[in-house]
Amino acid sequence: MDKIVIEGGRRLEGEVTIAGAKNASLPAFAATLLCPGPFTFTNVPDLKDIDTIIALLKDLGAAITRPEKGVVVVDTAGLKSYEASYDLVRTMRASCLVMGPLLARMGKARVSHPGGCAIGERPINLHLKGFGAMGAHTALDEGYVNITANDGLHGAKIYFDIVTVTGTANVMMAALAAEGATTLENCAREPEVVFLADMLVRMGADIKGAGTDRIVITGGRPLKAVETAIIPDRIETGTFIAAAAITGGSLRINRCNPADFEAVTIKFIEMGCTITEGNGWIEVSGPKRPAAVDIETAPHPSFPTDMQAQAMAVLAVADGTSVIHESVFENRYMHVAELRRLGADIRMKGANAFVHGVPGLSGATVMATDLRASASLIVAGLAAKGKTSVRRVYHLDRGYERIEEKLKKTGARISRQPDK
Repeated sequence: MDKIVIEGGRRLEGEVTIAGAKNASLPAFAATLLCPGPFTFTNVPDLKDIDTIIALLKDLGAAITRPEKGVVVVDTAGLKSYEASYDLVRTMRASCLVMGPLLARMGKARVSHPGGCAIGERPINLHLKGFGAMGAHTALDEGYVNITANDGLHGAKIYFDIVTVTGTANVMMAALAAEGATTLENCAREPEVVFLADMLVRMGADIKGAGTDRIVITGGRPLKAVETAIIPDRIETGTFIAAAAITGGSLRINRCNPADFEAVTIKFIEMGCTITEGNGWIEVSGPKRPAAVDIETAPHPSFPTDMQAQAMAVLAVADGTSVIHESVFENRYMHVAELRRLGADIRMKGANAFVHGVPGLSGATVMATDLRASASLIVAGLAAKGKTSVRRVYHLDRGYERIEEKLKKTGARISRQPDK
């Protein structure tokens, strides 16, 4: 097991290049189950979660090659199983994304129940409700969800009680096999959902409305394999914006899509950052000291919950008091205790965090509790005086491709070391 060690207090300056988005890659890889390949994916990030979805697809019978860095070829012509085992699903909750395409192609799916997660409950009941509305039967058996559609699927009108990204993606893929039109209401509008829909349309699907809260899918169209470039990771982009903001640095962030994270840039401009955007790039200059701002997380296009922890790290050294309201995940404040170890003054009351900015942070040994919490501790450590050691960075490796190497190129004194 590794740790990240940071000697803080250095201003960042230079350029970084953003990797492909994990949250776009996973549903796109699951979509290969809808028809035989070969599907070719480019700009694929080198992450633990990508290794997990590849292992899962191989277990189902897919042939997968990685001819060069960032390229993955998937062919599910030899699909032999409809069961996603516990050993694979337990390591990555997004494995449940195979339910929809397996149901569409094979008429059945058996997937280990993913349960909750460290940052809060993310139940799959909305996925199953959608499948059921289209005529599928679901049953829980020894920790597995069995889904069958012996008489096929039919179009339906489906309303998601809460906005769900994976639920929207899963039900949208299953609806491709339904006879007639399926209308999804209160859909997720995230760029990753739009990316998946665009890929499915190029495969031959009839999908309208992606990017709005109402998506209409007309099923029964023949599908074919396509080549797809994974979109840039907007959360990695936001994390580097936070790194520039907290160090008073100046970064040019390449291979990104500024339109995908406008709510983030608006808040960092309020903190005092100077931000310039272009086609596929963004330049950020941080202030001498950030200004306090209030943030409320909500589904896209609002401020993303996946940026809450990184923003809190910056606001920990802001001039004034900020209020953060987390409306998406009930347990997404586990990084607060660790930021306090670095000297942050944060008081909690229900879903609200009151962040009283301090003049500076001090290095300490801290423990990552989840993916975005680990990123927030890296961001905080960049500004903290002295040495910060971030332990349990296997969380970090699920969603960031060698972030320490990218930060080192911009002037950070940072290294990965064995955690004995």
